[in-house]
Amino acid sequence: MPWKGIKDPYKIWLSEIILQQTRVDQGMAYYQAFVKHFPTVHALAQAEEGEIYKLWEGLGYYSRCRNLIHTAKVVSEQYQGQFPNTFEGLLSLKGIGAYTASAIGSFAFGLPRAVVDGNVLRVLSRVFGIALPIDQKEGRKHFDELAQELIDIDEPAAYNQAIMDFGATICTPQKPLCVSCPFKKNCIALNQNKVSFFPVKSPKKKPRDRWFYYLVLQHKGSYLVGKREQKGIWQNLYEFILKEVEQNESDKEVKKFAFWGIEKYKISSTDILLSEDIKHQLTHQTIHCKFVKITINKKINIDGYAWVNASELQNFAFPRLITRYLESISGE
Repeated sequence: MPWKGIKDPYKIWLSEIILQQTRVDQGMAYYQAFVKHFPTVHALAQAEEGEIYKLWEGLGYYSRCRNLIHTAKVVSEQYQGQFPNTFEGLLSLKGIGAYTASAIGSFAFGLPRAVVDGNVLRVLSRVFGIALPIDQKEGRKHFDELAQELIDIDEPAAYNQAIMDFGATICTPQKPLCVSCPFKKNCIALNQNKVSFFPVKSPKKKPRDRWFYYLVLQHKGSYLVGKREQKGIWQNLYEFILKEVEQNESDKEVKKFAFWGIEKYKISSTDILLSEDIKHQLTHQTIHCKFVKITINKKINIDGYAWVNASELQNFAFPRLITRYLESISGE
């Protein structure tokens, strides 16, 4: 991993933000791209937001990107490009919680702060036989306090890296190498034959279902797109005209919505295409979507939307759901 062993707080921060809710193999390319385009926090702070969102496209959890932009500007302008070297100072920055502050603090500044990621939680829960759910407030508080008690105050960076690596290579989620584990005599989970029981997590909530119908207006190779301003998923990304409903609609109802969308502007359509159902899974919600592509005989003006040539759509940051659709019609 390119960020392993580095002491540059900017690159540590960048890697930690990218890897939140993201697999290492997926985040690697994004990290390398960001470092290449924005080698310093000043470069990131001075970049156009659209350029940053475009580079983030496909990584999801776009609130991370908004926080990234905000914090880059604060560090660049208020701290002259230098990240705070105290735990409290790091916590004051938007998007930086206890985990990220501990990572930056210990690896960049040698602060005796324990980094508690999924690997560390798994190791501690098994070795100490702790059955508290790791995803609940009480359990997380207990593990954070235990981890802090165990930290090597003289070598916090080495200790944090060692226990994370141990969880990633020995005390793995599946088929841990218990036979060669140096803690096998003291591991409560192993001695009670409950290794697979730990760590404990609370039952998952059923994802919320949402139904999106996009009206894709096309006129002579141009598409009408707008920036999503409302808070929630995909804020500040671009999209087509959207209708969200409470339940699945029939194709007949979807087409009625589409015709209503163009008739009120007194325009006619020469072609209408309804996409297949597209399912897009997010952590806590499932998006069910259909695109209604309509070729119209003249351009219309709608506040918040602009006509964009098809060849320029690739310069805009869209949610992955829309990017997938655009890829499917690119040859049309």
